[in-house]
Amino acid sequence: MSIKLSLERIRLLAPHLPPYSRPTVHVAGTNGKGSVTCMLSSIFLASGLTVGRFNSPHLVSVQDSILINEQSISLEQYNISRAAVESADQTHGTEVTSFEKLTLVALQVFEKLGVDVVVIEVGMGGRLDATNYIPDESILLSALTTVDLDHQLFLGDTVELIAKEKASIARKNKPFVLGIQKYAAVENVVRSVVEQTGAHFIATHSAQRRAWDDTIDGPLPPTFSLDAKSFRPPPPQPITFTSPAFPNSLSALLYLNGSHQVENLSLALTVISTLMTHPSCASRMPSGFSERVLQNINTGIRNATWRGRLSFHSLMVSSPYPRAITVLVDGAHNRASSETLASYISNLVTMLDGNPKVRTLRLTYILALSRSPPKTPKDTLSPLFDSRSSTRISIQTKVAAVRFTSPEGMPWVNSVPPSVIAATVRESVSGIGLWVASDEGDIQGQLESALEWVTTEETEEEDGVQELVIVAGSLYLVADLYRLLAKQEVNPS
Repeated sequence: MSIKLSLERIRLLAPHLPPYSRPTVHVAGTNGKGSVTCMLSSIFLASGLTVGRFNSPHLVSVQDSILINEQSISLEQYNISRAAVESADQTHGTEVTSFEKLTLVALQVFEKLGVDVVVIEVGMGGRLDATNYIPDESILLSALTTVDLDHQLFLGDTVELIAKEKASIARKNKPFVLGIQKYAAVENVVRSVVEQTGAHFIATHSAQRRAWDDTIDGPLPPTFSLDAKSFRPPPPQPITFTSPAFPNSLSALLYLNGSHQVENLSLALTVISTLMTHPSCASRMPSGFSERVLQNINTGIRNATWRGRLSFHSLMVSSPYPRAITVLVDGAHNRASSETLASYISNLVTMLDGNPKVRTLRLTYILALSRSPPKTPKDTLSPLFDSRSSTRISIQTKVAAVRFTSPEGMPWVNSVPPSVIAATVRESVSGIGLWVASDEGDIQGQLESALEWVTTEETEEEDGVQELVIVAGSLYLVADLYRLLAKQEVNPS
């Protein structure tokens, strides 16, 4: 079954299931909506609320899409709710899509558990996305992260058309919070949609980076290092945020990597501020919500984690000899998110440049892409290979092109042939080392083989050499990497 954006089927089936009534924050956007939902969920949880969260696509297992208090639901919980939804679907012949079914399963889980608040990420677009069937009375507010070009085949070929689709999750008499935008035209379109809907438009207050303050933040962490034996992550980002909801300026540490996360945090904190102050929201939040947030929001910001988005991991490889490598995992899958990844890598290089002991950085990209016309491989990959600013460090770059495992329940999702990725890389940058997996046949083992190819050069005995493997281009490839990590945890070498 392919993607069929419509609310008709889910609206026919939903009345035959227990009604959904949980207070819900609904988040749309091209990039950043997953990060915003994880920040919100973390702040709610730190403030003592029971929290449901729904994100898509899943990473490793389908039930990973549905979280209670930041933990994936059990397979048993998933199967019980799925059976109820499928039974109703078969009885009434509604023929909902797999994503519509998954959405209903998530909502049934949240309703059955009676969670205090739910945070839901739109699947695609907004107006016709399955999550937009949620009744108006359940929606606390709607939020929109950055809007950019993606899924043009379904949402329109301009940012204005895409913004209109996404802003259409706005609900009458409810707040609509717009995040910081790259394109000025987006705000004009969103304001118009929100006004026509009768929702209340709220612009995001910007969080700001600040200098590290030992009295607030504690001692500065050790110097950043990619060495797998003694890996030290980049330091958290000190931020400050001012809002009428907070009696004093908020100072916190954000551990999510990347400067773009400060913009995502700006939206999340504006959402929290709105929930504390807007009349339509405050009456629906649990007693003492504002007081609990003020006491615990720093903890919520600090605890926010989002797997597969600029996440560092240590991985064991066995060839040519067993050793650990440092891997940066990111689900960058469109031009905007690739620009973000490229910017972050440049920042890492700048940090390493300040360490006189580092002379060489070996960067290896392991890339896979999903077919999503009219988006081309060049659209997504070219930002990764744009020339970087000058540095005294010698940067040696290699690329491995692979396919990913088809995600469960999404047979229409297919990999771009590795040979096409390789051709795009050759067009973007010359003289680069390439390893190309097969375009056809069994996908199993492609990622492992690419990782073994990465480690054919000796680095452990070389002073001044650091190494980073970047797995990117598709969340489905990221999922394959997490399966490999899980296998190593179960069967350590």
